[in-house]
Amino acid sequence: MAASSRTPNAAGATPAMAQWFAAKEAHPDALVFFRMGDFYELFFADAEAAAAALDIALTQRGEHDGRPIPMCGVPQHAAEAYLARLIRRGFRVAVAEQMEDPKTRTGKAPLRRGVVRLVTPGTVTEEALLEAGRANLLLGLAQDGRAKPGHDGIGAAWLDVSTGLFETAALTPADLPSLLGRLEPAEILAPAGLPLGEWDGKRAPEVAPSPPLVARRRLAETFGVASVDAFGSFTDGEAIAALMAVDYVRATQAGTMPHLARPSPQGQTGLLAMDAATRASLEIHRARDGGSLHTLFATVQRTLTPAGARLLATWLAAPLTAPAAIAARQDAGAWIGTEPDAASRRRTALRSAPDIARAQGRLSVGRGGPRDLAALRDGLRAAQAAEAALRNTAENTAGNIAPPPLAEGGWGEGTTPPPPAPLQTAASALHLDPLLEQSLTAALADPAPHRLDDGNAIKPGFDAELDAERALRDDSRRVLATLQLDYAQRYGVASLKIRHHAQLGYVIEAPAAAVEELRGFPELTLRQGMANGARFTTPELSDLDRRISEAGDRAAARERAVFAHLVRTALGHADALACCADALAALDAVQSAAKLAESGTWCRPKVTDEDAFLVKSGRHPVVEAALAGHAQFVPNDCDLSPDQRVLLLTGPNMAGKSTYLRQNALIAVLAQAGLPVPAESATIGVVDRLFSRVGAADDLARGRSTFMVEMTETAAILHQAGPRSLVVVDEIGRGTATLDGLAIAWAVLEALHSAIRCRTIFATHFHELAELADRLPRLKPHTMRVKEWKKAVVFLHEVAAGAAGRSWGVHVAELAGVPAPVVRRAASLLAALERHGGPLGAAGAPLTALPLFAAAPVAEQQEAPSPRKTDPLTDAILALEPDRMTPRDALDALYRLKAMLAVPDAAAN
Repeated sequence: MAASSRTPNAAGATPAMAQWFAAKEAHPDALVFFRMGDFYELFFADAEAAAAALDIALTQRGEHDGRPIPMCGVPQHAAEAYLARLIRRGFRVAVAEQMEDPKTRTGKAPLRRGVVRLVTPGTVTEEALLEAGRANLLLGLAQDGRAKPGHDGIGAAWLDVSTGLFETAALTPADLPSLLGRLEPAEILAPAGLPLGEWDGKRAPEVAPSPPLVARRRLAETFGVASVDAFGSFTDGEAIAALMAVDYVRATQAGTMPHLARPSPQGQTGLLAMDAATRASLEIHRARDGGSLHTLFATVQRTLTPAGARLLATWLAAPLTAPAAIAARQDAGAWIGTEPDAASRRRTALRSAPDIARAQGRLSVGRGGPRDLAALRDGLRAAQAAEAALRNTAENTAGNIAPPPLAEGGWGEGTTPPPPAPLQTAASALHLDPLLEQSLTAALADPAPHRLDDGNAIKPGFDAELDAERALRDDSRRVLATLQLDYAQRYGVASLKIRHHAQLGYVIEAPAAAVEELRGFPELTLRQGMANGARFTTPELSDLDRRISEAGDRAAARERAVFAHLVRTALGHADALACCADALAALDAVQSAAKLAESGTWCRPKVTDEDAFLVKSGRHPVVEAALAGHAQFVPNDCDLSPDQRVLLLTGPNMAGKSTYLRQNALIAVLAQAGLPVPAESATIGVVDRLFSRVGAADDLARGRSTFMVEMTETAAILHQAGPRSLVVVDEIGRGTATLDGLAIAWAVLEALHSAIRCRTIFATHFHELAELADRLPRLKPHTMRVKEWKKAVVFLHEVAAGAAGRSWGVHVAELAGVPAPVVRRAASLLAALERHGGPLGAAGAPLTALPLFAAAPVAEQQEAPSPRKTDPLTDAILALEPDRMTPRDALDALYRLKAMLAVPDAAAN
């Protein structure tokens, strides 16, 4: 969200306001946080926007051009909290700081101020502005006409300033929605002509791209190499996008470059493609209500560290398509759970591991504090403990070289092999030079203060010069306490206090009752009156104030120097620390998978290059977790083998069709992420693209109805799905007229079966589609089992072969609490429609023959209907239960009704 550009002319501004105008001119799209003493103040349109967004008072400060200047402000000590709220609302904020110390400044000129950083959604580093378990990505996009012959390609580069992650990819425009859905960037740099769809609200002000050769040269200079080819093969688009992101970060940090990993080309191959609509439908990371509680990630997460949670979220966002890579993750999870004692020690070590990557990120841009340096110390300790636990397990299993048997439904049961390659790599990365940890342990106080200015971040005894300055400072303070007692006795004011004031220094504070008496002492000078007293000083106190201030300043300066030296030393190990952080995250994600499998109700799926999809007793992980302690989840099989790759699912609402669709899609995601799945067993042929369209909704903001959204998403499936895809769709065609909807659903089902030939679960209320099984050989109708008991409907939530005979919609309406008269009327209309062959006018029935245009009986419209007269023929018909009648019973009933109908005719004769 850009700040308002309604900024008046700077002519005639005061010196301080002239500085504000200069900052605003440099950053017209940002709110300017302008430091004024202990506050950050905002002016003009910035103040109006911020006051509304933060719900704080809008006031005025002075005048400009004869009009009051709108102003609001936030305290400097609470600025992070207010920044967080603004960033979440989409604002960008330019922070203008005082560049001089008011205490040491001479002359009457205003303090110099300048913008020291630009805070944007994609470049924040503060803990309060970040989600601990979620990456915060800045994405750069650049068009590259040479990416592929015949059409334009796109170069993408994304980085996380808070952790140093830096990756790139080359893709086609058709791949962009999938990439955006996977990354969920906080901010996007893109050409104005490149459509971003629903992500357009994340677009940052446009950054001019550099020519390809310039982009490659400047990237190489940034990372100190002769050519970016040292890091891999990059398209021109990738190089341009990467430099866009780097330049933007450098600009937001006022020229300071954070620690970034070397750019790593990833490509789109090797990952399961899912667009944003599929991710939203499956609620992988975000639930429909915007929360994260009832999501796949929340259900399977057993991580112990923020970095581990971020990595696990990445695995779920980007499942793999290479069976060997998937098996490597599975092997790591199997191995890590083999030694319970070692596993317990690893979990204990991980629980104590801070977020090394983000602490290092803050330190690298000069915004780190003592606790960030302490996080590196504690992280190194955790790494040592985790490495010891890993090596202990390895030593105990060193003689076992056979791979573990894959028992049906088991997760790494059997003889334990040596650690898989990913864990061996992690163990090596966790082994760092102990000198850094020892140095930080010797230097840093435990616990460390939040801010360096709070003091006492460095332990006594670590630096002799600092100890000497502190001794002088502390001795002066003891003198100050003695002086306060002396003044209280000398002037006869027991409640007299010596306090420190930010502008006045040390002063004597006296209550109102003693002020007049103290005015009579010539050595006391009145400095400031107050509502409840006054402040005085003496020559003796002023001299002591100066000495204390100088000693405190010298101690603070020395402590800053020692801290800066420790930071430089730590950042000298930046690459090793980054590898250590990655290793701890990987270890945490792997142990999370092992922990998930401990219950024995989750299995290790077999992932192959074949076209199989066979799940035995599968369950929906999120629904099952929500039902825990209340009800038993009913498991179901799913077989999409090549000879029955299209499963047509019919059945009433509330029977569990949507749950069944989603659970099989989620099982595919979990399996290809290398995680256990909620099933008795599962064999999954690799899925290259996953499409889930369950529960479509309208998009009023862009003028699209529910049906238009449904058709747009259906079109995306038909254009992008292939033979290795998995498609789960629900009720295609429901948003239009019945015959139109049936025709669309029919055509789409034929295309998925015969043209695209992908594995499909197709849920529908058009039961007529089941008849296509005779024409589509790989279509297998299934239905949700329903039982009628004493005129009530019981949903069994079981999937069985066959097709539903009824939709039970009227029964569902009754269960939902629709008033009884309306339910009875609906039942009457349904019976008439079925008697005349279906929809209005079908089978040549005149509309007047239907009860549709006959008013409901008055009695049915009453809350408490009065008794009404009925004829015997009607009563006899209503008493019939066709679903329970044998053919012979139905014939007998028909004869009886005919006989009853003939009676009036005979009487007439």
